[in-house]
Amino acid sequence: MKKSIIYILSLFIFMACTTNNKSVFQNAKAPIAEKKEHLRIIHGDTVVDNYYWMYDYFGKGPDSTQVVNYLKAENAYLDTVMGSTVEFQNNLFTEMKNRIKEKDESVPVFRNGYFYYTRTEEGKEYYKYCRKKGSLEAPEEILLDVDKMAEGHSYYNVGGVSFSDDNKLMAYGVDEVSRRQYTIYFKNLETGEIYKETILNTSGGSVWAADNKTVFYTSKNPVTLLSEKIKRHVLGTDPAADVAVYEEKDKSNYIGVGKTKNRKYIFIQSQATMSSETLFIDADKPAAAFKSFQPRIKDVLYDVTPLEDKFLILTNKDAQNFRIMECPLDKTGVENWKEYIPHRADVLVESIDEFKDFIVIEERKEGLVQLRVRQLKDGSEHYIDFGEPAYMAYTSSNPEYDTNIVRYGYTSMTTPSSTFDYNMVSHEKTLKKQQEVVGGYNKEDYQTERLYATAKDGTRVPISLVYKKGMKKDDGSSPLLLYGYGSYGSSMDAYFNSSRLSLLNRGFVYAIAHIRGGQEMGRQWYEDGKLQKKINTFTDFIDCGEFLIKEKYTSKGHLYAQGASAGGLLIGAIINMRPDLWHGVIADVPFVDVVNTMLDESIPLTTNEFDEWGNPKDKDAYFYMKSYSPYENVEKKAYPNMLVTTGLHDSQVQYFEPAKWVAKLRDMKTDNNILLLKTNMEFGHGGASGRFDYLKDIALDYVFLLSLEGISK
Repeated sequence: MKKSIIYILSLFIFMACTTNNKSVFQNAKAPIAEKKEHLRIIHGDTVVDNYYWMYDYFGKGPDSTQVVNYLKAENAYLDTVMGSTVEFQNNLFTEMKNRIKEKDESVPVFRNGYFYYTRTEEGKEYYKYCRKKGSLEAPEEILLDVDKMAEGHSYYNVGGVSFSDDNKLMAYGVDEVSRRQYTIYFKNLETGEIYKETILNTSGGSVWAADNKTVFYTSKNPVTLLSEKIKRHVLGTDPAADVAVYEEKDKSNYIGVGKTKNRKYIFIQSQATMSSETLFIDADKPAAAFKSFQPRIKDVLYDVTPLEDKFLILTNKDAQNFRIMECPLDKTGVENWKEYIPHRADVLVESIDEFKDFIVIEERKEGLVQLRVRQLKDGSEHYIDFGEPAYMAYTSSNPEYDTNIVRYGYTSMTTPSSTFDYNMVSHEKTLKKQQEVVGGYNKEDYQTERLYATAKDGTRVPISLVYKKGMKKDDGSSPLLLYGYGSYGSSMDAYFNSSRLSLLNRGFVYAIAHIRGGQEMGRQWYEDGKLQKKINTFTDFIDCGEFLIKEKYTSKGHLYAQGASAGGLLIGAIINMRPDLWHGVIADVPFVDVVNTMLDESIPLTTNEFDEWGNPKDKDAYFYMKSYSPYENVEKKAYPNMLVTTGLHDSQVQYFEPAKWVAKLRDMKTDNNILLLKTNMEFGHGGASGRFDYLKDIALDYVFLLSLEGISK
């Protein structure tokens, strides 16, 4: 972030701000954004939006300079208010960085004759992508030296690495801006040559056909960033002449292309929130026309897994929590689907990982993941045991088809991230690696619990939490940070984070509220937290906070909340609904201007979101969104202490949403509490790309919280 800031005084009115009674924060004058009246008139409803002009940066219009200067002024204000905490932030950054093993190596993954892995070096922000042929004792090939590639870039991300079947060629995507617009490059692994031909504006990934010269990739709309077309490229030809083999006409659908594990098929997947379609060709016939596995059906999702003698179909057709169907390889229409594993009301089926002789089914029961191993020959089954009350488990990198070993990841709030190899025949598990916490870590010093709050409608809402043993549980004196998301059916599992130890060791309790809108408790959990039931997400979170106070894990003066992206929407809503409950909140890259964003189909991702939030061109959807949208519902009242973050190049939640929200809060709030906006002028939605740089943002978050508790070291 640049520290030299040009102030254009005509753009701002400055006023004195008395921060609060926490003397660690420095008094400063907060920037007050200029008001420019803009009227939104729809469905007979007229709304004045005084900060609509902040949309103007990427349009390079007349207000773009004013926008940038406002964001810089907010950054300068934050630097001043937090000025006395700089040393604490630096110390906290060093403390968290020192827990990370700098010279490290990932667990090698065997794929088509080679072991692939990444390794990191001391003092380096990125990594080397490497492989060894046949044996871990073989000579190392460095395929990509990302440390070197990233030199001179403030942001650099490599994604979508793929290899031709003959192992001679590699494709990979690079994003240098953090807007998830990748350029695809090709490298000859025999000569080391990186070809001059590049493919611009893609999702980053590419899929090789069996001829070792044809690749398929996803092309994006340069304005909306929607994934619009799947194109075919033949190595050595002009990418400008690439043929579109599929074009998505429905702007509410995401599309992508992939190759099956047995390398027999190339699949195109088109999916919206409530319906999907798969198209496919044989991988050895790249010029063939893609054919639909089953044309999309309203409110039906399906995902296809090929076995040796059949296709398996994971679908919610007549099965809210999904079931598994089967069909012949040559008769794929829905009329040929037969039940393979039936629907269960208490178990959500999430995915299938296929092998030659086994399948591993990832399920979710009572909020926790189960891995179910099924022998294809005789149908015998068993589950992998994990043995903790709250955890996160998932099948990991399993690119090999003909193997009896499944690799899975496991972590809990007290167990560092661990990689296991599990023999599906002998049922033996082997720990391949556990994340090392440098400087020492004893999980016995910490306690994790699984609790259930009761929502106002009687629904039991799970909470996972962790704290350092010795925490007082009888007087509510402990500070507690409650984290939530609650959208898109994304489940927030209990996981370990070494950075979090810096909070726990200073007396904080950390909790995750598994609120509706996620999918922790099954598909209905998601259905009950979206569209016209979205309010449940916010009231669940509030009820979790009140429960934790009632049970004396904390008290009102020590309760904090944090959420990011759609979780930032959660934070914006709960401080409008119950501002008195929270002493402080952190909203990272928050989606807070719901109505205006969903009305503007030129904004990236808007049309993909209609099935999640609704389309405000529909009157009922409009007024329901307006009833909870944080920006719409800012009022003249007291709000808690707040830290808001965004990125200028964010393609998912555009910078102007949090900027407008903060400007309106500054104008309306009646309290003297802290309100800070930090805009990263170089990054986007995911923050910094380096291995350690992101810790600076975490250090700021933690110091903000700790300072509110009067903790200064």
